[in-house]
Amino acid sequence: MQQPEQQPIQKKHWLILSHGFNMDGRAASQTITDKIPYFLEAGVKPMVFSSITGIQDQHIAHRQFLAWGPAAFRFDFRHWVANQYGRGWFYKLTTRSVSFLLVPFIALEKLFLGYSSQWSWAMPAYVHGLKEIRNNNVDLIYSTGGAWSAHLAALWLKKKTGLPWIAEIHDPLVIRKSPQDQGFDKPINRDARFRQYLEKQLCKYADLVWWFTDGAVHYAKVRNPNLNEPGNTVAMMVIPGAMPPLQQTKEEKNVEKHSTEEQSADKQSAEKIVQAHQYSNKLHLCHFGSLAKDRSLSTILKAVNHLTQHHPKARGQIQIHAYGAPLDELSKDAINECSQNGIDDLLIAHGRLEKDSLTGKSGRERVMQAMQAADVLILLHGTDEWCAEYIPSKFYEYLWTGRPIWALSHRNPQLDAMLEERGAYISHAESEAEVNRALERIWLDWRNQQLIEPKWMPIGVDQAAQCILDKVHDINQIHSLVMNR
Repeated sequence: MQQPEQQPIQKKHWLILSHGFNMDGRAASQTITDKIPYFLEAGVKPMVFSSITGIQDQHIAHRQFLAWGPAAFRFDFRHWVANQYGRGWFYKLTTRSVSFLLVPFIALEKLFLGYSSQWSWAMPAYVHGLKEIRNNNVDLIYSTGGAWSAHLAALWLKKKTGLPWIAEIHDPLVIRKSPQDQGFDKPINRDARFRQYLEKQLCKYADLVWWFTDGAVHYAKVRNPNLNEPGNTVAMMVIPGAMPPLQQTKEEKNVEKHSTEEQSADKQSAEKIVQAHQYSNKLHLCHFGSLAKDRSLSTILKAVNHLTQHHPKARGQIQIHAYGAPLDELSKDAINECSQNGIDDLLIAHGRLEKDSLTGKSGRERVMQAMQAADVLILLHGTDEWCAEYIPSKFYEYLWTGRPIWALSHRNPQLDAMLEERGAYISHAESEAEVNRALERIWLDWRNQQLIEPKWMPIGVDQAAQCILDKVHDINQIHSLVMNR
């Protein structure tokens, strides 16, 4: 994807706070790691602070810190051991021992605070960040999450030092319950109350803050009318996008690749991969990502039951593959129902794809290969009200595969518009009839080998990075004018 001409940047030393940086296959990691090459090309000199849950980057300044709270320590320690020694007997022995020792301290932490586990990572991030700032090694603070501890540390640093602060909000901090709920009510849950407070602080003290959907920006402005007012925090929407699959492969192998020619070659190669898809004797519907009660494959499984009742030939011709997460309880119940109706081997749960020690392929590479082998990619949006402010990050990876998408969306016109523009099967998740009709159409299209061929309109990371760089350039000019007065 061709990059726009870069703007010169005055303040080049960025402190990037990202709790889950370089965690293989994690959306909270990929959202920032994929932007790093574009920032480097623009002249930014990043210093990344993260937890120890990911792999330490050897090509940029990257420091990893243990969280200071017991719950976060347990979480981080588990990932660190898995990265270093795998998930064999040593992992089970050490993590269980540490968990046992930490149980009373975690109980006290939950009793007195009640925050999500990663909150305490903000403390080492703040202490070490303040030291770097006082040593004149930082011009700008960039918090991204994922875990809101990065934003909390950035808030403390902003208040202490006054440096420019930009913040990237992945998921809404305030979770609304209904279309009528604007997010003003005081939550009962202590973590939710703190996230509500943190959003207000972000919108008051950050120089620039952005969300990933129009809906998220809209509701944040409703709660924080000061946004985009003269002299106040600038708020915007940035579509995160995703890396092309071949570029992902090279990035995972730590090969620097920034030239426009190479990115164009990647896109052409990706198109060739799309054209190579072959139909088989089964319709393979593949889902990637987390599953939950509000985002369950049970809806699809019930639709298969309905389809086979009207089209007996479909029995045994459909196979659903789930990657990336354990099955939710609703999906398990639906599988049992299918089995009672004589539909066996319908769902295969592959779990999380991680680095393959035999082939050397990263989890992210393996996921992309599985995506490209699918007949249709399932995009479960969810059924909660917050779907109006959220688009699954997998959507942008799906676009690079060129495979048809079947989206079960909920109250998000922005997502629906992007799907319709590119060509997709779309159902509204709350309508059982729509889901049943969509599956019937997909099965008939597959039998005729005429599945939708989506328009080749992927969304790269370059556009997101450039949007941020342009806004930071404006912020730096404003700060320079203030400093010179």
